[in-house]
Amino acid sequence: MNRMTILTEAELRKIVTLDLDAVACVENAFRALATLPVAMPPILRLDIPEHRGEVDVKSAYVPGIEGFAVKISSGFFDNPKLGLPSGGGMMVLLSARTGVVEALLLDNGYLTDVRTAAAGAVAAKHLSRQGSSVAAIFGAGLQAGLQLEALMLVRPIQEARIWARDAAKAEATAARLRERLGIVVRAEPDAANAVAGADIIVTTTPSTEPLVKAGFVAAGQHITAMGSDAEHKNEIAPAILRMADLYVADSARQTRRLGELHHAIAAGVMAAEEEVTELGQIIAGTKHGRRSASDITVADLTGTGVQDTAIATLARDRARAANAGTIFES
Repeated sequence: MNRMTILTEAELRKIVTLDLDAVACVENAFRALATLPVAMPPILRLDIPEHRGEVDVKSAYVPGIEGFAVKISSGFFDNPKLGLPSGGGMMVLLSARTGVVEALLLDNGYLTDVRTAAAGAVAAKHLSRQGSSVAAIFGAGLQAGLQLEALMLVRPIQEARIWARDAAKAEATAARLRERLGIVVRAEPDAANAVAGADIIVTTTPSTEPLVKAGFVAAGQHITAMGSDAEHKNEIAPAILRMADLYVADSARQTRRLGELHHAIAAGVMAAEEEVTELGQIIAGTKHGRRSASDITVADLTGTGVQDTAIATLARDRARAANAGTIFES
C-alpha cells in the first residue's frame, strides 16, 4: 500500500515562508547543480498565445536527496483582469529510490513564488555590493513584492522604487509594500529614473522587449533578470550583457536557449560558445563573483528544476515535523 501526503496551499503557506531557510535551501540547490551529477532535463513548455498563457514542466534529480520533484507551473498574464492570480500550478514529490509518489503539493504556484524570490536573494547575496540599500523593481505583481522582501533578507535595503507599465498598479503596489515592509517605497513612472542611483535592479515582468536600456546602467550596479524564462521574453538590453563586468546564469544551458543571454547571442553582442559563469559555481567557490565595488553584474535567472526539488523537499520535511497534510492511501 502506498501512502501519499497531500498538502494544500493553506497548509504550505503555514510551514514554508520566504525566510533565510528558504534562501539557504535554494542556495544549496544551485551549489549542487555546479558540483554534483544532477539530472535536469530541458524545460517542457506549452504556449497558449490566445490567452497570453504558458505552462512549464520542470524537474531535477539531485544525488543525495531522497526525493525529486516534478513541477507544473502556469502563467496566464491576463488573469488579473478576471480577478485571478497570473501564476498557478502544483508539485509532485517522488521517491528517488522507487519512483513512488510521496507527496502532492497543491500549492497553486506558491512554492514557485517562494523559490523564485529566494533565488533573487541568493543572486544579490553573491553579486551585489554588501551595503546595497536602494532597489529598483520592474513589475508590480506578486513576484515584484516578494523580490523586494527577499532582498531585505540579505541586504540592508532602505529604499525601493517600483516601475510598471500600469502606473496605478505601481502606486498601489508601492503603498502595499511600504506598509508591509516598513521602508521607503515609491512608484517611479520613468524607467531611467527608477534605475538611477539604485544598487540592485530586479526585473520581474513577462515583457517581450527590453525595459532596462544600456544607457540607464551605471558602475557598481547589480541586475537580476527574473522574467525571461521563455524564448520570446526579454527585459534587459542585450548590450548590457556585453558591458557587464560579470554575467552569471542560473543554468548556462537554459539561458543560452531562453534567457537574456539568448537575446544577446541573437543580437551578436555575445558569442554562442562564450564561457558562462553559473551562480552555483560562485557559491561553490570555483568561479569568482563581484571583484570590485565598481563592477556591473548581471544575474540571468530562468528558473531551474533543482530549485523545485529543493523547495518541495523542504516542504515535505516541514510537513512531517508539523504533522501537516492529509494521508492518502492507495
